[in-house]
Amino acid sequence: MKVRKFTITDAVLERSPGQGGDVFVGNLIDQHDASPLTIGYGRYGPNQTLEETMAVDDVMVVLEGRLSVSGKSGSVTAEPGEIVHMPKGQKVTIRSHEQGAVTAYVTYPHWQEARG
Repeated sequence: MKVRKFTITDAVLERSPGQGGDVFVGNLIDQHDASPLTIGYGRYGPNQTLEETMAVDDVMVVLEGRLSVSGKSGSVTAEPGEIVHMPKGQKVTIRSHEQGAVTAYVTYPHWQEARG
């Protein structure tokens, strides 16, 4: 695989699987590229909530807006330039605030395969 650069305009954003709200994801690198991890962008509309039991380790970088992530071990709020790690097996609630949010994410292994 060669070195590549991406912007959010390269991502085809689709509604997050199993979610009915204004939450979208777009993989740029995944199992189809023979990579061991998935890399992509996410977009959360204002005041959205996503509940998920993490099927993979997920690292999310907030690029715009603000997100809060809570689980049984506590809660964090992240703003642009901050990183949130959500470990595999952790049940989390991700909530965007009034301005929504744009994120970049890296998962290991591939979230689409793990969700089956």
